[in-house]
Amino acid sequence: MSAVTLPRLHWGPSDSDRRALLVHGLGSSAHTMWRIAESLADAGWSVDAVDLRGHGDAPRTSSYRIDEFAADLAATHPRGAGDPHDHGDARPTTQRGTWNLVVAHSIGGAAAVVAAAAHPRWTERLVLLDPALHTPAEARAAIRARQLTAKDSITIESAGAENPHWHPLDNELRVRAVHAASRFALEHAVLDNPDWDVMPHIPHLTQPTLVIGADPERGALFAGELADRALEANPLIEHVTVPGGHNVHRDAPTETLDALHEWLADF
Repeated sequence: MSAVTLPRLHWGPSDSDRRALLVHGLGSSAHTMWRIAESLADAGWSVDAVDLRGHGDAPRTSSYRIDEFAADLAATHPRGAGDPHDHGDARPTTQRGTWNLVVAHSIGGAAAVVAAAAHPRWTERLVLLDPALHTPAEARAAIRARQLTAKDSITIESAGAENPHWHPLDNELRVRAVHAASRFALEHAVLDNPDWDVMPHIPHLTQPTLVIGADPERGALFAGELADRALEANPLIEHVTVPGGHNVHRDAPTETLDALHEWLADF
């Protein structure tokens, strides 16, 4: 299936020479990356966040494989300096420009790994927020059930009760994102990926990469033997753990942002 053009939101100065792309996880949207976007924009970055296919305002498609999410991302490039309406064109990657930074969560992180490994010039640096690199059958079934339950029943009240420590805007935007997402997309992002495993792409990453992982006792996806294998497979990958669950940017926003900015200070 051909790549689709992903809609995007923008924060920060459009003419900045530091350009970042933010990628959400399953059942979320560009809006849900607001806190990272604000923080990078306040530091002078030009920041775009996209809606993945089937989410938010993005095109609906018949298939939701991780390699298709990745192809959509790889076709997304920084806008022309000072032109907030430029959404990319058909020129080769080397002419369209490179992201200085991509920050991606969960299945968005898996797709970003595939895109970055296949297209080394797509981004200079990569930050993965508790990425869903490998998901066995039992975990996929749980993800599918959780996503469909939320689609059918989530409210502001239920979201707040589930995550009382989240910023009110995080709960509001989570509900908005779930309602905006295609139910077909939420289900088929699981069903269309019976081989959900992007670990073979890890050795091919040529970009310095930071994984901000969740607390293993709170359901971290990047932990244990899988994390060990990823770190052994590629010396360019660093790993820090923050005291939150899978949604590290919402569970532990201060620690997540501190880890991000501390790592970026080395470049």
